[in-house]
Amino acid sequence: MVHYKSKQEIELMRESSLLVSKTLAEVAKIIKPGISTFELDQYAEKFILSNGATPSFKGYQDFPFACCISVNDAVVHGFPTKDALKDGDIVSVDVGVFKNGFHGDSAYTFAIGQISDEIKQLLSVTKASLYKGIEKAIHGNRTGDIAYAVQNYTEKEHGYGVVRELVGHGLGRKLHEEPQVPNYGKRGTGAKLKEGMVIAIEPMINLGTKNVYHDKDGWTIRTEDGKPAAHYEHVVCIQRGKADVLSSFAEIEAAEKANPALCSDY
Repeated sequence: MVHYKSKQEIELMRESSLLVSKTLAEVAKIIKPGISTFELDQYAEKFILSNGATPSFKGYQDFPFACCISVNDAVVHGFPTKDALKDGDIVSVDVGVFKNGFHGDSAYTFAIGQISDEIKQLLSVTKASLYKGIEKAIHGNRTGDIAYAVQNYTEKEHGYGVVRELVGHGLGRKLHEEPQVPNYGKRGTGAKLKEGMVIAIEPMINLGTKNVYHDKDGWTIRTEDGKPAAHYEHVVCIQRGKADVLSSFAEIEAAEKANPALCSDY
């Protein structure tokens, strides 16, 4: 069942979504070689709690952390660990918060230090595909229109692997609501998009094969061929004519550029 949001509820969701964006920006300020993803998780959780919210992910289906932090060949749902990050790592940080009765959910992939042009292009194309999907997230279209836009750009034009097992989703009082929002599919298919729907669009794109597997921790999803993956996510409210993006990358990108340990020229 799809839950349509009132204007007041959309503004509450915007507040939650922007808090996720601020949390990711805080992570962007401190991420560097030598820090562990466990430390990043602890830092993010403290920031979320200090802003009157709770981490959406912690305790969700027994997930034990505030953030999903996925490094290199980990696509999503990565377990934070005490292993130190190093130059050349790419790190996807996925954060959810619950505030004022509604969830926010967003993800961003950071590149530490020097990375190859091949990886830079993966990050650039994956981020751009998110916005191509958002362009189709308008009243009267269908989820397949979003899916096709993402898949056509990443898979057809650039030859990347589009993960099939994991998809975007509706968002609201629950972390996962209807409809599902795949990153692959045909135009004109899937659930019809209507004004007041709020969805999370989140391309999960692999440099190589689309195939993935579960790590032994039961959560972390890794690429089958061991090649890196990228993940970006926005919360989007369906409107007529143009989508209303409730989350923001502006603060994250500013912090990314200001951190000398991060690569931002992609």
